[in-house]
Amino acid sequence: MSLPDFSNAPARVDAVIDKALAVKRLVGAVVLVARGGEIIHRRAAGHSNRETRTPMREDAIFRLASVTKPIVTAAAMRLVEEGRLDLHAPVTRWLPDFRPALLDGTRPRITIHHLLTHMSGLGYGFLEPSDGPYHRLNVSDGLDQPGLSLQANLSRLGAAPLAFAPGAGWRYSLGLDVLGGILERLENRSLADIVRDKVTAPLGLVDMDFTVRDSARLAEAYADRNPEPVRMTDGTQVPIFGATASFAPSRILDARSYPSGGAGMAGTAGDVLGFLEAIRRGGAPILDPRTVETMAADHVGVQAETQGPGWGFGYGWAVLADPAPTGTPQAPGTLQWGGAYGHSWFIDRANGLCVVALTNTAFEGMSGAFPTEIRNAVYG
Repeated sequence: MSLPDFSNAPARVDAVIDKALAVKRLVGAVVLVARGGEIIHRRAAGHSNRETRTPMREDAIFRLASVTKPIVTAAAMRLVEEGRLDLHAPVTRWLPDFRPALLDGTRPRITIHHLLTHMSGLGYGFLEPSDGPYHRLNVSDGLDQPGLSLQANLSRLGAAPLAFAPGAGWRYSLGLDVLGGILERLENRSLADIVRDKVTAPLGLVDMDFTVRDSARLAEAYADRNPEPVRMTDGTQVPIFGATASFAPSRILDARSYPSGGAGMAGTAGDVLGFLEAIRRGGAPILDPRTVETMAADHVGVQAETQGPGWGFGYGWAVLADPAPTGTPQAPGTLQWGGAYGHSWFIDRANGLCVVALTNTAFEGMSGAFPTEIRNAVYG
Protein backbone atom coordinates (compact mmCIF):
# COMPACT_ATOMS: atom_id res chain seq x y z
CA MET A 1 0.00 0.00 0.00
CA SER A 2 1.35 3.43 -0.94
CA LEU A 3 1.75 6.01 1.79
CA PRO A 4 -0.88 8.79 1.90
CA ASP A 5 0.14 11.98 0.09
CA PHE A 6 -0.84 14.85 2.39
CA SER A 7 1.25 17.49 0.60
CA ASN A 8 -1.55 18.62 -1.69
CA ALA A 9 -4.40 17.90 0.72
CA PRO A 10 -5.43 21.58 1.11
CA ALA A 11 -6.00 22.06 -2.61
CA ARG A 12 -7.88 18.77 -2.90
CA VAL A 13 -10.09 19.57 0.10
CA ASP A 14 -10.87 23.05 -1.25
CA ALA A 15 -11.89 21.53 -4.59
CA VAL A 16 -14.37 19.26 -2.83
CA ILE A 17 -15.84 22.14 -0.82
CA ASP A 18 -16.07 24.40 -3.86
CA LYS A 19 -17.88 21.74 -5.88
CA ALA A 20 -20.40 20.97 -3.10
CA LEU A 21 -21.24 24.66 -2.83
CA ALA A 22 -21.36 25.25 -6.58
CA VAL A 23 -23.85 22.44 -7.20
CA LYS A 24 -25.85 23.53 -4.12
CA ARG A 25 -25.46 20.34 -2.13
CA LEU A 26 -24.31 22.46 0.82
CA VAL A 27 -25.08 25.95 2.04
CA GLY A 28 -21.99 26.39 4.21
CA ALA A 29 -19.17 24.46 5.87
CA VAL A 30 -16.17 24.71 8.16
CA VAL A 31 -13.47 22.09 7.55
CA LEU A 32 -10.36 21.62 9.69
CA VAL A 33 -7.62 19.09 8.95
CA ALA A 34 -4.88 18.48 11.53
CA ARG A 35 -1.89 16.17 11.34
CA GLY A 36 0.35 15.53 14.30
CA GLY A 37 -1.45 18.25 16.20
CA GLU A 38 -0.81 20.94 13.57
CA ILE A 39 -3.65 22.29 11.45
CA ILE A 40 -2.60 21.73 7.85
CA HIS A 41 -5.79 23.15 6.38
CA ARG A 42 -8.66 25.30 7.59
CA ARG A 43 -11.56 26.65 5.56
CA ALA A 44 -14.83 28.40 6.24
CA ALA A 45 -16.90 28.54 3.05
CA GLY A 46 -20.39 29.30 1.81
CA HIS A 47 -23.00 30.94 3.99
CA SER A 48 -23.92 30.72 7.64
CA ASN A 49 -27.22 32.32 6.66
CA ARG A 50 -28.03 32.15 2.97
CA GLU A 51 -31.04 34.45 3.20
CA THR A 52 -29.06 37.32 4.72
CA ARG A 53 -25.95 36.44 2.69
CA THR A 54 -23.95 36.09 5.91
CA PRO A 55 -20.64 34.38 5.11
CA MET A 56 -19.65 31.28 7.02
CA ARG A 57 -16.96 32.02 9.59
CA GLU A 58 -14.53 29.62 11.21
CA ASP A 59 -15.92 30.30 14.68
CA ALA A 60 -19.53 29.70 13.62
CA ILE A 61 -21.52 27.77 16.20
CA PHE A 62 -23.35 24.69 14.92
CA ARG A 63 -26.05 22.52 16.41
CA LEU A 64 -23.87 19.43 16.89
CA ALA A 65 -26.52 16.67 17.02
CA SER A 66 -24.70 13.34 17.47
CA VAL A 67 -21.29 14.98 17.69
CA THR A 68 -22.57 15.37 21.27
CA LYS A 69 -22.24 11.63 21.91
CA PRO A 70 -18.46 11.29 22.27
CA ILE A 71 -18.38 14.39 24.51
CA VAL A 72 -20.97 12.96 26.91
CA THR A 73 -19.29 9.55 26.68
CA ALA A 74 -16.00 11.11 27.77
CA ALA A 75 -17.73 12.71 30.76
CA ALA A 76 -19.16 9.31 31.73
CA MET A 77 -15.75 7.67 31.40
CA ARG A 78 -14.28 10.32 33.72
CA LEU A 79 -16.79 9.16 36.32
CA VAL A 80 -15.78 5.54 35.64
CA GLU A 81 -12.15 6.50 36.29
CA GLU A 82 -13.20 8.16 39.54
CA GLY A 83 -14.92 4.94 40.65
CA ARG A 84 -18.34 6.60 40.69
CA LEU A 85 -19.85 4.84 37.67
CA ASP A 86 -19.82 1.09 36.98
CA LEU A 87 -20.01 0.12 33.30
CA HIS A 88 -21.75 -3.13 34.13
CA ALA A 89 -24.26 -1.77 36.61
CA PRO A 90 -27.94 -1.77 35.66
CA VAL A 91 -29.68 1.41 34.55
CA THR A 92 -32.26 0.86 37.29
CA ARG A 93 -29.64 1.59 39.97
CA TRP A 94 -30.16 5.27 39.11
CA LEU A 95 -33.39 5.25 37.10
CA PRO A 96 -35.56 2.65 38.87
CA ASP A 97 -38.63 3.46 36.77
CA PHE A 98 -36.85 3.02 33.42
CA ARG A 99 -37.65 -0.64 32.67
CA PRO A 100 -38.59 -1.07 28.97
CA ALA A 101 -39.90 -4.50 28.03
CA LEU A 102 -39.40 -6.94 25.20
CA LEU A 103 -42.38 -7.89 23.06
CA ASP A 104 -42.99 -10.90 25.31
CA GLY A 105 -43.41 -8.60 28.31
CA THR A 106 -40.17 -9.46 30.08
CA ARG A 107 -38.09 -6.54 31.34
CA PRO A 108 -34.40 -7.37 30.86
CA ARG A 109 -31.40 -5.82 32.61
CA ILE A 110 -29.87 -2.93 30.66
CA THR A 111 -26.38 -1.81 31.71
CA ILE A 112 -24.27 1.31 31.16
CA HIS A 113 -22.17 -0.72 28.71
CA HIS A 114 -25.28 -1.50 26.68
CA LEU A 115 -26.17 2.20 26.49
CA LEU A 116 -22.66 3.24 25.43
CA THR A 117 -22.41 0.61 22.71
CA HIS A 118 -26.00 0.89 21.40
CA MET A 119 -26.63 -2.75 22.31
CA SER A 120 -29.49 -1.97 24.71
CA GLY A 121 -32.36 -2.80 22.36
CA LEU A 122 -33.50 0.84 22.39
CA GLY A 123 -33.92 2.68 19.11
CA TYR A 124 -34.29 6.11 17.50
CA GLY A 125 -37.55 7.51 16.17
CA PHE A 126 -35.93 8.68 12.93
CA LEU A 127 -34.98 5.07 12.15
CA GLU A 128 -38.36 3.62 13.07
CA PRO A 129 -41.48 3.17 10.89
CA SER A 130 -43.79 6.18 10.87
CA ASP A 131 -46.58 4.03 12.33
CA GLY A 132 -44.33 2.44 14.97
CA PRO A 133 -44.42 2.90 18.76
CA TYR A 134 -41.75 5.64 18.86
CA HIS A 135 -44.00 7.86 16.77
CA ARG A 136 -47.22 6.82 18.48
CA LEU A 137 -45.63 7.63 21.86
CA ASN A 138 -44.14 10.88 20.52
CA VAL A 139 -40.61 9.97 21.64
CA SER A 140 -38.15 12.79 20.98
CA ASP A 141 -34.81 12.07 19.32
CA GLY A 142 -33.28 15.04 21.13
CA LEU A 143 -33.52 17.10 17.93
CA ASP A 144 -37.13 18.25 18.22
CA GLN A 145 -39.87 19.17 20.72
CA PRO A 146 -38.36 22.30 22.34
CA GLY A 147 -39.13 22.55 26.05
CA LEU A 148 -39.65 18.81 26.57
CA SER A 149 -38.30 17.49 29.89
CA LEU A 150 -36.03 14.48 30.18
CA GLN A 151 -38.41 12.81 32.62
CA ALA A 152 -41.24 13.05 30.09
CA ASN A 153 -39.15 11.68 27.24
CA LEU A 154 -37.72 8.80 29.30
CA SER A 155 -41.27 7.88 30.28
CA ARG A 156 -42.26 7.72 26.60
CA LEU A 157 -39.11 5.84 25.62
CA GLY A 158 -39.54 3.34 28.44
CA ALA A 159 -43.04 2.53 27.20
CA ALA A 160 -41.76 1.51 23.74
CA PRO A 161 -40.80 -2.16 23.31
CA LEU A 162 -37.15 -3.14 23.04
CA ALA A 163 -36.06 -4.38 19.62
CA PHE A 164 -33.98 -7.20 21.13
CA ALA A 165 -32.58 -8.41 24.44
CA PRO A 166 -29.72 -6.18 25.64
CA GLY A 167 -26.41 -7.44 24.28
CA ALA A 168 -28.05 -9.48 21.50
CA GLY A 169 -27.66 -6.94 18.69
CA TRP A 170 -26.67 -3.43 17.65
CA ARG A 171 -29.13 -0.61 16.97
CA TYR A 172 -28.34 3.08 16.97
CA SER A 173 -30.35 4.52 19.82
CA LEU A 174 -31.31 7.07 22.44
CA GLY A 175 -29.06 5.26 24.90
CA LEU A 176 -26.93 8.36 25.45
CA ASP A 177 -30.01 10.35 26.43
CA VAL A 178 -30.72 7.70 29.05
CA LEU A 179 -27.07 7.87 30.14
CA GLY A 180 -27.43 11.64 30.51
CA GLY A 181 -30.28 11.07 32.95
CA ILE A 182 -28.13 8.61 34.89
CA LEU A 183 -25.25 11.07 35.14
CA GLU A 184 -27.60 13.77 36.41
CA ARG A 185 -28.99 11.44 39.07
CA LEU A 186 -25.50 10.26 40.04
CA GLU A 187 -24.03 13.75 40.36
CA ASN A 188 -27.22 15.52 41.50
CA ARG A 189 -26.62 18.32 39.01
CA SER A 190 -27.34 19.08 35.37
CA LEU A 191 -25.68 17.21 32.52
CA ALA A 192 -24.50 20.56 31.20
CA ASP A 193 -22.59 21.23 34.43
CA ILE A 194 -21.12 17.72 34.43
CA VAL A 195 -19.88 17.93 30.85
CA ARG A 196 -18.48 21.41 31.44
CA ASP A 197 -16.62 20.28 34.55
CA LYS A 198 -15.31 16.98 33.21
CA VAL A 199 -14.62 17.75 29.54
CA THR A 200 -15.09 21.17 28.00
CA ALA A 201 -13.63 23.44 30.69
CA PRO A 202 -10.39 21.44 31.09
CA LEU A 203 -9.98 21.56 27.29
CA GLY A 204 -10.85 25.26 27.03
CA LEU A 205 -13.82 24.66 24.72
CA VAL A 206 -15.77 27.81 25.54
CA ASP A 207 -18.52 27.50 22.91
CA MET A 208 -19.26 23.79 23.32
CA ASP A 209 -22.33 23.57 25.54
CA PHE A 210 -26.02 22.69 25.68
CA THR A 211 -26.83 26.36 25.18
CA VAL A 212 -25.59 29.05 22.78
CA ARG A 213 -23.78 31.98 24.35
CA ASP A 214 -23.47 34.04 21.16
CA SER A 215 -26.53 33.53 18.98
CA ALA A 216 -25.10 35.91 16.35
CA ARG A 217 -22.62 33.17 15.46
CA LEU A 218 -25.19 30.35 15.33
CA ALA A 219 -25.38 28.95 11.80
CA GLU A 220 -28.81 28.57 10.24
CA ALA A 221 -29.89 24.99 9.53
CA TYR A 222 -30.87 23.72 6.08
CA ALA A 223 -32.36 20.51 4.72
CA ASP A 224 -31.63 18.63 1.49
CA ARG A 225 -33.94 19.52 -1.38
CA ASN A 226 -33.78 19.97 -5.15
CA PRO A 227 -32.76 22.28 -6.69
CA GLU A 228 -31.21 23.64 -3.47
CA PRO A 229 -31.45 23.11 0.29
CA VAL A 230 -34.33 24.73 2.17
CA ARG A 231 -34.07 26.60 5.45
CA MET A 232 -35.27 24.52 8.37
CA THR A 233 -38.07 25.61 10.66
CA ASP A 234 -39.46 23.77 13.67
CA GLY A 235 -41.16 20.63 12.41
CA THR A 236 -39.08 20.27 9.24
CA GLN A 237 -39.05 16.62 8.16
CA VAL A 238 -35.98 15.30 6.34
CA PRO A 239 -35.93 11.84 4.70
CA ILE A 240 -33.09 9.49 5.66
CA PHE A 241 -32.51 5.75 5.21
CA GLY A 242 -36.11 5.16 4.15
CA ALA A 243 -37.47 6.96 7.22
CA THR A 244 -37.85 10.59 8.30
CA ALA A 245 -36.17 12.76 10.94
CA SER A 246 -37.94 15.68 12.58
CA PHE A 247 -35.96 18.82 13.46
CA ALA A 248 -36.67 21.87 15.61
CA PRO A 249 -33.77 24.34 15.20
CA SER A 250 -35.18 26.51 18.01
CA ARG A 251 -34.60 23.70 20.53
CA ILE A 252 -31.05 24.79 21.35
CA LEU A 253 -32.36 28.29 22.24
CA ASP A 254 -35.09 27.04 24.61
CA ALA A 255 -33.66 26.72 28.13
CA ARG A 256 -36.47 24.33 29.07
CA SER A 257 -35.28 21.70 26.56
CA TYR A 258 -33.69 18.73 28.29
CA PRO A 259 -29.93 18.37 27.69
CA SER A 260 -29.94 15.48 25.22
CA GLY A 261 -26.85 13.35 25.84
CA GLY A 262 -27.06 12.09 22.29
CA ALA A 263 -27.85 15.22 20.31
CA GLY A 264 -28.20 18.34 22.45
CA MET A 265 -24.95 20.29 22.26
CA ALA A 266 -23.72 23.17 20.14
CA GLY A 267 -20.17 24.21 19.37
CA THR A 268 -17.59 25.25 16.81
CA ALA A 269 -15.40 23.18 14.52
CA GLY A 270 -12.45 24.30 16.62
CA ASP A 271 -14.15 22.95 19.73
CA VAL A 272 -14.69 19.58 18.09
CA LEU A 273 -11.09 19.47 16.88
CA GLY A 274 -9.83 20.34 20.36
CA PHE A 275 -11.69 17.38 21.81
CA LEU A 276 -10.60 14.99 19.04
CA GLU A 277 -6.98 16.03 19.42
CA ALA A 278 -7.11 15.23 23.13
CA ILE A 279 -8.37 11.76 22.27
CA ARG A 280 -5.73 11.30 19.55
CA ARG A 281 -2.95 12.25 21.97
CA GLY A 282 -4.15 9.69 24.52
CA GLY A 283 -6.79 11.56 26.54
CA ALA A 284 -4.92 14.14 28.62
CA PRO A 285 -5.99 16.27 30.40
CA ILE A 286 -9.44 14.67 30.63
CA LEU A 287 -8.88 10.91 30.37
CA ASP A 288 -6.26 8.27 31.13
CA PRO A 289 -4.71 6.58 28.06
CA ARG A 290 -6.05 3.20 29.23
CA THR A 291 -9.57 4.67 29.22
CA VAL A 292 -9.12 5.95 25.67
CA GLU A 293 -8.01 2.48 24.58
CA THR A 294 -11.15 1.01 26.14
CA MET A 295 -13.25 3.57 24.29
CA ALA A 296 -11.39 2.86 21.02
CA ALA A 297 -11.84 -0.92 21.21
CA ASP A 298 -14.50 -2.57 19.06
CA HIS A 299 -17.11 -3.81 21.55
CA VAL A 300 -19.74 -4.98 19.06
CA GLY A 301 -17.95 -6.70 16.13
CA VAL A 302 -17.83 -5.84 12.46
CA GLN A 303 -21.08 -7.70 11.81
CA ALA A 304 -22.80 -4.60 13.18
CA GLU A 305 -21.57 -2.62 10.12
CA THR A 306 -22.04 0.62 12.04
CA GLN A 307 -20.60 2.69 9.16
CA GLY A 308 -20.80 -0.09 6.60
CA PRO A 309 -18.74 -3.31 6.22
CA GLY A 310 -15.63 -3.43 8.39
CA TRP A 311 -16.89 -1.00 11.04
CA GLY A 312 -17.63 -1.92 14.65
CA PHE A 313 -18.36 0.35 17.59
CA GLY A 314 -16.55 1.42 20.74
CA TYR A 315 -17.68 3.94 23.34
CA GLY A 316 -18.77 7.13 21.58
CA TRP A 317 -17.87 6.30 17.98
CA ALA A 318 -17.53 3.74 15.23
CA VAL A 319 -14.23 1.85 15.08
CA LEU A 320 -12.64 0.72 11.81
CA ALA A 321 -11.79 -2.89 12.59
CA ASP A 322 -11.21 -4.15 9.03
CA PRO A 323 -10.51 -1.70 6.18
CA ALA A 324 -10.45 -4.46 3.53
CA PRO A 325 -14.18 -4.40 2.61
CA THR A 326 -14.58 -0.64 3.00
CA GLY A 327 -12.50 0.94 0.24
CA THR A 328 -11.38 3.55 2.75
CA PRO A 329 -7.80 4.87 2.89
CA GLN A 330 -8.12 5.20 6.67
CA ALA A 331 -5.94 2.99 8.86
CA PRO A 332 -7.29 0.26 11.13
CA GLY A 333 -8.40 1.68 14.44
CA THR A 334 -9.76 4.88 12.92
CA LEU A 335 -12.57 6.42 15.00
CA GLN A 336 -15.45 8.11 13.19
CA TRP A 337 -18.99 9.42 13.50
CA GLY A 338 -21.20 12.33 12.47
CA GLY A 339 -24.17 14.49 13.34
CA ALA A 340 -27.63 14.81 11.83
CA TYR A 341 -27.46 18.56 11.21
CA GLY A 342 -24.77 17.82 8.62
CA HIS A 343 -21.48 16.89 10.29
CA SER A 344 -18.69 14.33 10.02
CA TRP A 345 -15.38 13.76 11.77
CA PHE A 346 -12.70 11.11 12.13
CA ILE A 347 -9.48 10.38 14.01
CA ASP A 348 -6.91 8.25 12.16
CA ARG A 349 -4.49 7.67 15.01
CA ALA A 350 -2.03 5.67 12.92
CA ASN A 351 -1.57 8.60 10.53
CA GLY A 352 -1.87 11.28 13.21
CA LEU A 353 -4.95 12.77 11.55
CA CYS A 354 -8.00 14.57 12.90
CA VAL A 355 -10.55 15.80 10.37
CA VAL A 356 -13.64 17.86 11.24
CA ALA A 357 -16.26 18.83 8.65
CA LEU A 358 -19.21 20.73 10.10
CA THR A 359 -21.89 21.90 7.67
CA ASN A 360 -25.32 23.45 8.03
CA THR A 361 -27.00 21.06 5.57
CA ALA A 362 -28.74 17.83 6.58
CA PHE A 363 -28.17 15.15 5.61
CA GLU A 364 -25.63 15.84 2.87
CA GLY A 365 -22.96 16.88 5.34
CA MET A 366 -23.40 13.69 7.38
CA SER A 367 -24.35 10.87 5.03
CA GLY A 368 -24.23 12.32 1.52
CA ALA A 369 -21.25 12.32 -0.81
CA PHE A 370 -19.50 15.17 1.00
CA PRO A 371 -17.93 13.28 3.95
CA THR A 372 -16.49 10.59 1.67
CA GLU A 373 -15.18 13.17 -0.77
CA ILE A 374 -13.49 15.12 2.05
CA ARG A 375 -11.96 11.93 3.43
CA ASN A 376 -10.56 10.90 0.05
CA ALA A 377 -9.27 14.42 -0.62
CA VAL A 378 -7.33 14.40 2.64
CA TYR A 379 -5.52 11.17 1.76
CA GLY A 380 -4.99 11.91 -1.93
